[in-house]
Amino acid sequence: MASVLNISAYLFTHIADPPELRSTLRDRALADGLKGTILLAEEGINLFLAGDAVALRGFVADLRADPRFASLTTKESWSAAQPFGRMLVKVKREIIRMDHPTIRPEADRAPAVAPETLRRWLERGRDDEGREVVLLDTRNAFEVDYGSFDGALDWRLERFTQFPDAAAAAAADLDGKTVVSYCTGGIRCEKAAIYLRGAGVQAYQLDGGILGYFEQVGGDHWSGDCFVFDEREALTPALTPRREVLA
Repeated sequence: MASVLNISAYLFTHIADPPELRSTLRDRALADGLKGTILLAEEGINLFLAGDAVALRGFVADLRADPRFASLTTKESWSAAQPFGRMLVKVKREIIRMDHPTIRPEADRAPAVAPETLRRWLERGRDDEGREVVLLDTRNAFEVDYGSFDGALDWRLERFTQFPDAAAAAAADLDGKTVVSYCTGGIRCEKAAIYLRGAGVQAYQLDGGILGYFEQVGGDHWSGDCFVFDEREALTPALTPRREVLA
């Protein structure tokens, strides 16, 4: 029986005191019996946690009580056992490394496309204004190999820091099209969409990423599974583990 709640969440929001916040969140997560990873940087927070549902949702509720994190949204899935071995809270330069400090989603977020809207666009092959829709996978190549949207562009990235160069090389081919960038939970495609728009591309991000799409729409226009960074290995479009975690 799937009794362990798993959540993923991120939010670009200014954090002036990442080291101090690290200690606070680590102590609370350990007290609640949670495991997983929380990344903190001046640009925001990124977290993957698992544990008892009441404790985990209480942790998130307390986090949202801080005005900096009031708009944090989570994506939930379940497993039969704890998929993480320990609880880590790390302070980083970026919560998702791109090495482009001018890209600051906390200051100016790129437009987002809801999963239901994207499904409608994919069924028509055009957006609501009649423009050709192109899906762009911003994940690393090994993640894409687990599954992807049908016909999506895959630039065979080995790390996200390669995205800007790949985007610059492909910008001319994307001219005149509506590009929807996507990733696992939304964090990479949010920075990607901002970068593309700065290069003159009509780009959007998939709101909630692949996991949000699975939750709202299911597996329409998707083939395979979605890789996740824990012992479940990947999730199906029904948000069930590809590989069951042993207790």
